[in-house]
Amino acid sequence: MENILPWVHAVLKTTPERWSYLSATLPAELLAQPPAPNEWSALECLLHLADAERAVFPERVRAFLEGRDFAAYNPDREGSKLDPQRTALDLAAEFGRLRAESLALLARLTAADLPRQARHPELGMVTLSELLHEWAGHDLMHTVQAERALMQPFIQGCGPWQRYFADHIVAPAPS
Repeated sequence: MENILPWVHAVLKTTPERWSYLSATLPAELLAQPPAPNEWSALECLLHLADAERAVFPERVRAFLEGRDFAAYNPDREGSKLDPQRTALDLAAEFGRLRAESLALLARLTAADLPRQARHPELGMVTLSELLHEWAGHDLMHTVQAERALMQPFIQGCGPWQRYFADHIVAPAPS
């Protein structure tokens, strides 16, 4: 991709809109239901996206712009826990606010910024272009993961049609 910026912007802009719609229309129980033991529910995917928006991606973009390296991030150790007092709609709204700030930061980038480098403690030297590809892919991956979680009760109840969903059945993760 010659200039990833418009594509990344498009993906990152659509994600909070999608979550706002899902959070406003789907039952809270469906959003909170994990697809299998030790797997994230759709709501946990949204929480992770908000955590990454708060602590990971914008911070890394700033690190590239400031010419400094950045830390690794482990969502299992550093991520937030679901707060039963917060609704999915509240979390989607927070994610939307955080993402609006990130989109403003992204709008400042130019094609000349893409080859900037920084060191990731586990991956070594990476470029800003690679990070932007990862950011958009991360959004899409967790959106797909959430939608797979939402599919599970319907797949389980569809009887003989279940075989058509074989690629989408979530098996329990090893403990």
